Amino acid sequence: MTQEQNRHLLELIVNSSAKQQGNFTKTSELVSRLLQEHFVASSVSVWLFDEKFDSAHSANDSNQVSFNSCSKRQIAHYCETDLNQSKTIFEDPQSEIQFSFFDELRRYRFIAADIITAKNQLIHSFDYYQRHSIQSTLNVAIRINGHIEGVLTIEFKQPFEWLHDQIQIVIQCADQLALTLATRYSYDKSEQINLLRNAAEHSDHVVMIVNLDTLMVDYVNFAHQNMTGLLRSDIEHHSVMNLDIFRNKPDVLQYVLDKLTKNESVVGDIKLKRIDNREYWLHYHVTGFTTQLGNSYALVSSYDISSEFQHKAELERLAWHCSLTGLHNRSFFTPILDRATDGVLLLVDLLGFKRFNDSHGHEQGDSLLIEVARRIKHFGANHQAINVARIGSDEFCILLPKLPQDGVIEDIVSKLMANLSAFALINREKVEPKPAVAVVDIASVVHYFSPLSCADIALQYAKKKSLEHYQFFNQDLLEQFKNNAEIEKDLQYAIKGRQFELYYQPLMDLQNHRYIGAEALIRWNHPKKGVLYPGAFIDIAEQSGMINALGAWVLESACKQLNLWQHKNVDITMHVNVAARQFFSGDLFDQVWDLLNRYRIKPKSLILEITETELMGDIRYATHLCQELADLGVGIAIDDFGTGYSSMKYLKQFPISKLKIDRSFIMDISSSKQSREIVSAIIAMARALNISITAEGVETKEQEEFLEKMACEHAQGFLYSPAIRVNDFNNFILAKLQ
Repeated sequence: MTQEQNRHLLELIVNSSAKQQGNFTKTSELVSRLLQEHFVASSVSVWLFDEKFDSAHSANDSNQVSFNSCSKRQIAHYCETDLNQSKTIFEDPQSEIQFSFFDELRRYRFIAADIITAKNQLIHSFDYYQRHSIQSTLNVAIRINGHIEGVLTIEFKQPFEWLHDQIQIVIQCADQLALTLATRYSYDKSEQINLLRNAAEHSDHVVMIVNLDTLMVDYVNFAHQNMTGLLRSDIEHHSVMNLDIFRNKPDVLQYVLDKLTKNESVVGDIKLKRIDNREYWLHYHVTGFTTQLGNSYALVSSYDISSEFQHKAELERLAWHCSLTGLHNRSFFTPILDRATDGVLLLVDLLGFKRFNDSHGHEQGDSLLIEVARRIKHFGANHQAINVARIGSDEFCILLPKLPQDGVIEDIVSKLMANLSAFALINREKVEPKPAVAVVDIASVVHYFSPLSCADIALQYAKKKSLEHYQFFNQDLLEQFKNNAEIEKDLQYAIKGRQFELYYQPLMDLQNHRYIGAEALIRWNHPKKGVLYPGAFIDIAEQSGMINALGAWVLESACKQLNLWQHKNVDITMHVNVAARQFFSGDLFDQVWDLLNRYRIKPKSLILEITETELMGDIRYATHLCQELADLGVGIAIDDFGTGYSSMKYLKQFPISKLKIDRSFIMDISSSKQSREIVSAIIAMARALNISITAEGVETKEQEEFLEKMACEHAQGFLYSPAIRVNDFNNFILAKLQ
């Protein structure tokens, strides 16, 4: 082969489009074909190894490694019998190669054998040559930066003497293959870099690379500009202190660097400000890494999570705030109060709110609550309140810090009462809120009772006051609270142990002067405290929820007794008090229906009494239930009439059979002109509505005479008889009816 031919062969390879494009497979095919034609060889092949071999592999020359384990792949193959390209990539699992073979290639670049004999120890052991009758071969390493990437092999089935120039041209072809492979690697790496860069540029997340030695931002994608408003040119290749996270919070930088020094990643959420002072929440993840050249960098990934925090904040607001007033709710306030060891708790309630809500509508009621909440919030802000909350329908709490001196709290409560009682303009209508306030010194009760429970007790007393409706929880109330706690505990055993008994107080017909009825009144035969009147335990039974069981027992016992009287042909009515919770329980109609049928009670002989205040709790429900009971032949009486908020409008709605004038008006009709006028007006109103009247608490003949003169129909009181046991009632009353 002449030098001209050699130069022409190399030019064909160098100038080929496959070589210039880094297409190693096509270039390998071209080289194999040209060399096969040039040398008229039996075969020319190009092989690649998936693993690179270095000096570590040759530590023991006796070790061998199979081509299979080295993942030897044939890229191109041309032979004398078949000049077509072999496109099959295969491995020869039978072939074995000594590590010294690679050492030889690394050291001398090629291994040539004019004739393969036992002397050629490096290649003689290859079964491949024996099976294919190969007599002569040349193996040239394809190397990149000293690493063997593959082998260019030329084989002859007859002896072939390799000349120096011939070996050199094959080495130059192998070099061209190495350059092509390097080009392909470069293209692949460039493509990967471009792919990663394009992916980063199209990412919604911020991707940033920071040089940890210079603390300069070497790269940042466009998402950072969209998120922060900072120009990319002002961040890239500039100090990290230009970033929002370090500009707003410089101490975070040292924290991040300390973590990275310990080979720890840094993850966190942080609230930041943009250059226009708009706030946003950032989630960031920082990981350190070191390049092959030993340079330290940090990969920063971050994104805006403001919407997540806003959603979370909204959920927390809904969970911890009253949606109507914006104040904290009971769930939020209770843990704060539980942690308090001193300070002052103010519990505020609006008197008559239910009536206002029903008479003016829920929209008006909501407006009133919003206005009261605004005043309470303003009051709390002026007095450094720890927290202000709406804990019930019309109940509010104010938690104040410990006051610097005694006596100040009275002034504070007076200001609060005056503030809340001032007229409010609700939808162009002047409304005068009526607050009731309970005051609890937390330090005095915290180790014994719940401050809120103490406030509830004090609030009940505040509501009952006639003038200023506020009450301090004091030692007397504390003793009362302890007593109530004992009563509540004993009530549970009393209901199961049948410790209750019904007493009966007669009702007098003032026109005929005969007894026409009896009111059933409960008494508790307490094993330690003796006989207890309803005032000692009914309120506690209502608050604890035991009133329903107690009321059901009273109602059945009264009906059972009425049945016994009616069996003796005694024409008498039975009056039974019904508590508000029992009335609105949803079970009262079914209870009455069952008792009427079980005891065969005569129509109009059972009368249920409920106070007017309780009746106004839910006017629509009360009207419907009263009508259903009236349809069963059960009378409805309004007890303690005159002390609540009744009006002609609502009295006309209810199927009421009787009004009972409260004893507070009867007791002083002899000395009070105002009481006489009120009683006269009530009697006249009842007559106009065709409702019978019963006067309670009649104790003197003078009172009786006045009531007779006013045409009051019925009366009851100590003038006739106190409430007595059933046997005494039979002896005292029934004898007079016969």
